[in-house]
Amino acid sequence: MTPMPEHDPAWYDAQYHTRAAIPEHPQILQHWTDASKATRGKLRGKLDLRYGDGTKETLDLFPAAQPDGAAGAPLLVYIHGGFWRALDKRDHSFVAEHFVAAGVSVILPNYALAPYASIAQIVQQMVKAVTWIWREADALGVDRQRIALAGHSAGAHLAAMLLACNWRAIERRMPAQPLRGALALSGIYELEPLRHAPFLAPDLKLTEESALQLSPAWMPAPAGPLLALVGGEESAEFQRQNALIRARWGEAAVPVCETVPGRNHMNVLNELADPASRAHRLALGLLGL
Repeated sequence: MTPMPEHDPAWYDAQYHTRAAIPEHPQILQHWTDASKATRGKLRGKLDLRYGDGTKETLDLFPAAQPDGAAGAPLLVYIHGGFWRALDKRDHSFVAEHFVAAGVSVILPNYALAPYASIAQIVQQMVKAVTWIWREADALGVDRQRIALAGHSAGAHLAAMLLACNWRAIERRMPAQPLRGALALSGIYELEPLRHAPFLAPDLKLTEESALQLSPAWMPAPAGPLLALVGGEESAEFQRQNALIRARWGEAAVPVCETVPGRNHMNVLNELADPASRAHRLALGLLGL
C-alpha cells in the first residue's frame, strides 16, 4: 500500500464531502424519494423480506415483468450508497423500474448504518444477503446462475467487496463465484483517505488496519468483471479511486473504467435508471441481455 499524500483535513472534506460540493443535492434526494414512491406504486414489489434477524436485514424484491421461463428471471442486486451511514433501500426503488420492464428482477437490500454498525459488519450483512438470495432463488423466482450487482458510492465499495469474497468459505454449496459481475458507480476502493475527513471519520471509526483490510484495491483481484464508472464532475479523489481499482485489479478484472460526462457524485446514479444510458446497458450486459 502506497502512503497517502499529506493534506490537511479541509482538503479531505472538500474531496469527499459530496453533499457540501453539490448545492442542488436536496433536489436530487427529493427526486429519488418521489421517483421511488411512484415506482413502488407501479410495480408489484415484495417489500421488507427478511434475509436475517439483525438490524435492517431486509430487502425489497421487484419481480421481472416477464419471468424468463422455469429457471427464473435474471437478477440485479442494487446496493445503495450514503457513506455507509445514510439513506435506505426505499430511497432507491426508482432504480428498478426499467430493469423490471426489460425482464430483470431487482433486489434492493438494506443494511445497518454507521456508527451503529462498522463497515466490516455492513460487509458481512451484504454477504449474508447474497447468500440468502442464492439459497432462496427458486422461491424468489430468479435464476441463481444469473445474479449481478450494481452499487453507488459506498454501495459500489460493497459490491467490489462481494466480488472479492471467498464464497466457498461462507456456503460450501455455492460456486466459487456466484456473481456475474458488478457495475460500480463512483466507488470508494481505498478507505484510508476517509480516516482523515473530519465530516466522516467519527462515524466510521476506521483504524489504519481496518481501512486496509476493507479496501478492495488492496485485495487480490477477483475474476470480475467490475465495471467502474465515475461522474465527470466528481472530485479528483473520486476520479483517482475509479482509476485505482483498474490499476490494482487489472484490465481483465476491470474491463470498463470510464467517466460519465456532465454527472456529479449524486446524479450519476440517475444513469443507472435510464434505459437509454450506457450504465443501464452495461448492467443488462452483465446479465447477458
